[in-house]
Amino acid sequence: MSFEHVFIFAMTVFVVSIIPGPSMLLALTHGMYYGTRKSLASALGNVTVTFIQSVISVVGLGTILLASDTAFQVIKWSGAAYLLYMGISLLISAKSSPLSVVRNNEQQDISLLKMFRQSALVTAANPKAIIFFTAVFPQFINQDGAFLIQSIVLTTVCSIVAFTCFMIYVTGGQKLISLLSKSAVSKYFQRTIGGTFIGSGIALALSHR
Repeated sequence: MSFEHVFIFAMTVFVVSIIPGPSMLLALTHGMYYGTRKSLASALGNVTVTFIQSVISVVGLGTILLASDTAFQVIKWSGAAYLLYMGISLLISAKSSPLSVVRNNEQQDISLLKMFRQSALVTAANPKAIIFFTAVFPQFINQDGAFLIQSIVLTTVCSIVAFTCFMIYVTGGQKLISLLSKSAVSKYFQRTIGGTFIGSGIALALSHR
């Protein structure tokens, strides 16, 4: 496996990961509410699940999952339900904890474990990540090379890219709060994020493979 192949793989995963989705929106939200340092726990939750998803795809379990419609549907509907729950929670928090309050009290009362769990569940909510990894990994594994070493390299790259993308959004959220907390549109911004989570949950529930 050449450096060029690893770089192309990293760029492929980066482009797919950096596109705004539930995980990146959660990173943005956590960055706004809890700051960069605390949000490292959220990033770890995202990376952990991303690593597990990539390993599942590498060892071939992703193919088994794709072949099992029942398993896919269970993951899909569970994920959709959790995204809806997150969206509703964000809509409620927009009223009870407006950004102006968050700005004046940056140390929010939330455990690192809860942040880790939220991020892990949101990341796991999308079963199509496994489909993506299952489709992409074979394109970058050299059949004449050492499979284990190549697998370790690719799954490590996935984890690094996931962490990088997540923290980009966290940092963006931390920057945004200084602007939105002083703006009349802050509550609408919070509602938009909550509505996007709800829309993502509905879209996942209605989606096909």
